Amino acid sequence: MERDGIAKHESSDSSTNYRYWVRESGEGAAPPPVPKKLSADDVSKQQASQTNPSLGSVWNKAGTWEEKNLNAWASSRIKELLTSLGRIEFSNGKADIYEVSRCTGDAFLVTVRNKKRFSYTYELTIRFKGEWMVQEEMKNIKGHICVHEFMFGELDELQMDVNLSEAKDLPGNVKSGIIKDMKSILPAICDKLLRFEDELKNM
Repeated sequence: MERDGIAKHESSDSSTNYRYWVRESGEGAAPPPVPKKLSADDVSKQQASQTNPSLGSVWNKAGTWEEKNLNAWASSRIKELLTSLGRIEFSNGKADIYEVSRCTGDAFLVTVRNKKRFSYTYELTIRFKGEWMVQEEMKNIKGHICVHEFMFGELDELQMDVNLSEAKDLPGNVKSGIIKDMKSILPAICDKLLRFEDELKNM
């Protein structure tokens, strides 16, 4: 029996006793779908039509959760920015920032539900050398700045201590004056770290 291109088949096995219908090809049947290979132009148009591309890696197109360690870049960039402070002039002396000898901490980029979140925590030791007027003559002074732990979004609370090397022979008022001079560069250090934070956010 056949109806509108559909043939009826019955099982020859009496133990199962079932029947089914099979659509046979005919003049009115639609042609089977034919796969089409996309050209490079088609792929480009498809990608351009995506208004919300994933922020994750290639393996994480959904952007569900991904944590990227940025320690190497962050440590190198912080050192580069702070040593670029170079020479700083004071009313009674001058100092050169020449090294960030300690840069301890971590920096991460976390992608959660296709949104970027940043996090970092660092402690620094910045070394300086300079000259100050001591009893009517210029005296070479070395020391270091300890920047207390700071983290993302809290640079307005940045704090630091200044320590002088071989300062035993310095008069107390001279020593305190040098420390005061070096503490006055805190806003300049903060500006450099704010630039680091902005670059991190734009990665």
